[in-house]
Amino acid sequence: MEEPKWLEALLRTNYFNICPRHCETPRNECNMFCLSCQNAAFCIYCRTSLHIDHPVLQIRRSSYHNVVRVSEIEKVLDIRGVQNYVINSARVLFLNERPQPKNSSHGATSSTTKTISYFCETCCRTLLDPVRFCSLGCKAEGMRKNKEEEEERLRKERQQETHKGTHPPTHTSNSRRRKGTPHRAPFAS
Repeated sequence: MEEPKWLEALLRTNYFNICPRHCETPRNECNMFCLSCQNAAFCIYCRTSLHIDHPVLQIRRSSYHNVVRVSEIEKVLDIRGVQNYVINSARVLFLNERPQPKNSSHGATSSTTKTISYFCETCCRTLLDPVRFCSLGCKAEGMRKNKEEEEERLRKERQQETHKGTHPPTHTSNSRRRKGTPHRAPFAS
C-alpha cells in the first residue's frame, strides 16, 4: 500500500470534540476529516462553509473507538487485508489499534472442536477473518515495517553486488588442475 500523505494525519487526529466555531449549535462534534486540507477534525457546519468541494471522510464511534465506513474509505485507500465489521448494518473498519480484551485466549480449543484463529500482524489482536490487520493504523505500521525491511534487503543485495567484483577470485585446489594425465619429457642421459 502506497501510503497517502493524509493517512497519518487521519489516524492521529482527535475526533468528537466540541467545535470551537459552533459551540452553541446542536450536532457540533468534530467528526469529519478533510483529505485535501489534512488539518484538525471539524463539524458538519464547518464542512458546508469551509470544505464544501473537498473530499471528506466522516468518522463514527463504535464502543468508544473511531471507525470509518468501508463504502467511504475504499474510494480513496486500498483497505485490502483490514478486518471489516458490521455495525448498525454498515460495514466499517477501525482507524487505530484497540486494546486487547482481558482474558482473551489466542487460538483456544475446546474438547470437541478446534478453532482456527487469525491474528493482526502488527498488534497480534485476534481477528474474525483471514486478513492481516485489525485496523488502518496497524496496516499502515505493518506496511512501513515491510517497506523498511525491503529497503534493507535491497541495500544488502546492492552491497554484495558491489563487493563481488572487488575481490580477486578464489580458487580451490581442484580449480587449477590440468585435464588428463600429464606428459613429461623423458629424462636425458
